Amino acid sequence: MHFFKVFIIILAVVTLSGCKSQQHSGSSSASSENATAVSVVEFSGENAYSLVKLQCDFGPRVPGTPAHSKCAEWLEQSLRQSCDTVIVQEAQVTTFDNKTLNIKNFIGSVNFDKDDRILLLAHWDCRPWADNDPDPAKHKEPVMGANDAASGVAVLLELAQLMKDKKPNVGVDILLVDAEDWGENDDEDSWALGTQYWAKHPHVAGYSPRFGILLDMVGAKGAKFSKEFQSMQYAPSVVNEVWDIAQQSGFGSYFDNNMGGAITDDHIVVNNMGIKCIDIIDMRQDSNTGFFDGWHTTGDTLDKIDPTILKVVGQTIANVIYSY
Repeated sequence: MHFFKVFIIILAVVTLSGCKSQQHSGSSSASSENATAVSVVEFSGENAYSLVKLQCDFGPRVPGTPAHSKCAEWLEQSLRQSCDTVIVQEAQVTTFDNKTLNIKNFIGSVNFDKDDRILLLAHWDCRPWADNDPDPAKHKEPVMGANDAASGVAVLLELAQLMKDKKPNVGVDILLVDAEDWGENDDEDSWALGTQYWAKHPHVAGYSPRFGILLDMVGAKGAKFSKEFQSMQYAPSVVNEVWDIAQQSGFGSYFDNNMGGAITDDHIVVNNMGIKCIDIIDMRQDSNTGFFDGWHTTGDTLDKIDPTILKVVGQTIANVIYSY
């Protein structure tokens, strides 16, 4: 994942507002006893977990590797089984270290004929180097990406299956972008290469959805979701709508109203297109990196994933979609 920026003033606000977070283990349950939002569909965290595992079974999905190619075939097949229309964007991009990558973006559309649309996106590639690993000897090893890639993809694929079985009233586009994580911390433009390509070549001319929601690192044990700073600058009404629905759904202990840090992520590219887009991302004030312990390490593995967290995020997004 991307260059991480936390402004001191934001941290001060977070600290002064008090930390309402609770740590959730793999045995925790996402209770909806006090929920007022009606869940039209039931999102399965266990199904999403199995989709994380399937991605990890390919190995690290680093562009240019057999694991990346095999996962691309599976992603296309999965989307074709659940979406009305699937578009595959094949392109070449140049990385900050002058590598030429062959990439694939996937766009799976539900209710393709509807003008009123919602965009959901996540990146599916893995970082080529575990440069944040506590063991320097592992810094050149690839990252498995169970959380930083596979978790967001898994939630979107499970949502696609739910929408196949019960069509929403709006159109939904699922965008799986490539080459997000081949970046260098001193160069913000070196990240999100697949999204940058899609922004210049949208799958529909004049594409203009109601809003977009990016999912990034949405499956790790202990995750909670504060309001990402850039999202609040670009699309505060969307942030507040999603967080309100999460809290109405009984997930207020996971989605809190604190201000988080500012992230350079795919949603910045989308916002610069003129599409309001927010980032649902697990940021941790008590972490040295600002993220979960396995971030950009060889430890970003399946054992870090909690089906309950996947359920919380997936059900929240489902409730947003079916609120229209």
